[in-house]
Amino acid sequence: MAAGIYPGSFDPITSGHLDIIRRVQPILGEVTLLISQNSKKQYLFSVEERKLLAEEALRGIPGVKVDVHEGLTVDYAKKTGARVIVRGLRAVSDYEYELVMANMNKKLAPMVETMIVFASPEFYYVSSNTVKEVAQNGGSVKDLVPAHVEKALETRYADRVKDLRARQKGAP
Repeated sequence: MAAGIYPGSFDPITSGHLDIIRRVQPILGEVTLLISQNSKKQYLFSVEERKLLAEEALRGIPGVKVDVHEGLTVDYAKKTGARVIVRGLRAVSDYEYELVMANMNKKLAPMVETMIVFASPEFYYVSSNTVKEVAQNGGSVKDLVPAHVEKALETRYADRVKDLRARQKGAP
């Protein structure tokens, strides 16, 4: 079996991400959830927090580990001997970006294949950005993320949600 890498920011990891991992692990055997770190990007959670949240979410799924990498995913693949990069596809709007990335990765590392996995219908609308937007506005993210991630989001946004609710209460 070829080892696979599932790269992303995972800021935070969602139920959609977990669905992809659970579906590809039996095919690939070994999968590394690779948390991408880009010093030019702003994240809600630090790379250490994202790694801990992901490790907790993936506990109990055999053949899956979590690692962190800054730089090109294909460089990580070459370094570790991974042969497959897994990418989730939610909507047609994701396709063009993923196609460009897959072709660039193929140019840089011809021995590495990209595996596109379509999101399960119940997760088409779930993204880390959407989850963060709902959470920061006091909405429920239950079932969109694991329970410990839901708690981390509530803690991170507690002051903002408290202020938002106070303003809403005072509005006519």
